[in-house]
Amino acid sequence: MADIASDAPIFDRTKEVVAGELAQISPLVQRLVAPNPGPFTFTGTCTYLVGTDHVAVIDPGPENPAHLAALLDALKGRTLSHILVTHTHRDHSPGARALRAATGAPILGCAPYKSNRDAHGVELDSSHDLDYAPDCVLKDGQRLMGKGYTLTALATPGHASNHLCFAFAEDQALFSGDHVMAWSTTVVAPPDGEMRAYLASLERLRGRVETVFWPGHGGPVMDPQRQVRALLQHRRQREAAILLRIESGDHSIEAMVERIYEGLNPMLKRGAALSVLAHLEDMVERGVVKTDGGAMLSALYRRA
Repeated sequence: MADIASDAPIFDRTKEVVAGELAQISPLVQRLVAPNPGPFTFTGTCTYLVGTDHVAVIDPGPENPAHLAALLDALKGRTLSHILVTHTHRDHSPGARALRAATGAPILGCAPYKSNRDAHGVELDSSHDLDYAPDCVLKDGQRLMGKGYTLTALATPGHASNHLCFAFAEDQALFSGDHVMAWSTTVVAPPDGEMRAYLASLERLRGRVETVFWPGHGGPVMDPQRQVRALLQHRRQREAAILLRIESGDHSIEAMVERIYEGLNPMLKRGAALSVLAHLEDMVERGVVKTDGGAMLSALYRRA
C-alpha cells in the first residue's frame, strides 16, 4: 500500500514487471510473475528461479494452473532442487504444493502460520495458506547450499509473523519478499502483522552488504540501504501523524484514516485501517497512547 508524501520512500513503478514473462534479471536469477495483479499485489507475485542447471524456486505464488504451467516450462531441462517460501500469505505459498507434486522437490522456508483469530477483533486467517506444510522449516541464519547458489534465511517478522528473507551470496542480493519493496510500503496488519517486529526487522537489514533487493511484488530495490532508511523514517512520520490526529480530536481509527489517507482508493481503506491499528498497538504497549479494552479496530484512543 502506497503512502504519498514528499519525504516518503522512493517508489519505482517504471520498470516493466509483466505477468507470464520469464525475465533474466541477473546471470543467476530469472523472474516469472504470476497472473494475480491487484491493489495489494501490483502486477502480480514475483516467483524467482535461482541458479542455472540446478535451481531453487522462491515463492511459487498462488494456486494458479497457468502460473504452474509456466514455471514447469521454465524448468525444462533443469533440476529443481528446492522450493523456498518467504511467508504463507495466499499470494506466495499455495503454488508450492503443486510444484512439489509435479517435480518431487522439497518445500523449505518459513514456518506454518499459527492461527490468531480473536486478537484485536480482526480475522485474518483467510489471508494465510493454512494448508502450507513444508518439508523443512529454515531457522534464522540457516544456510542452504545448492549447485551454484548459496541462500541464507533471515527472520524478518512484521508483515507476517513467519516472514523470511533470503540472502543470495553469489549475487550480493536479497530476496526480500513483502518486507521491502520498490513500488509501495508494506502493509502491517494485526493480529499477525506487528509494527514493532516490522521496525526491528527493518533495522536488522541496515548496513547489510547486498546491493539489490528482489521483492515479492514489483521491480528491484536498487538502493536498498536508502530505501530501508526511508521506510524507517516514513513509519516515524506515520506515528507522528496518528498522534496529531488524536490530539486534534480524531479518536477512532476510521476518523484517522479519513484524514491521514485523503483520497485513498476505497479498496485500500481496510488495509490502511489495519496499518494504523498496528501503529496504535505499538504506541499503547509503549504507553504513548491509551485505550479502554486493548487496541482494536473499534476502540477509541487518547494520549497517555
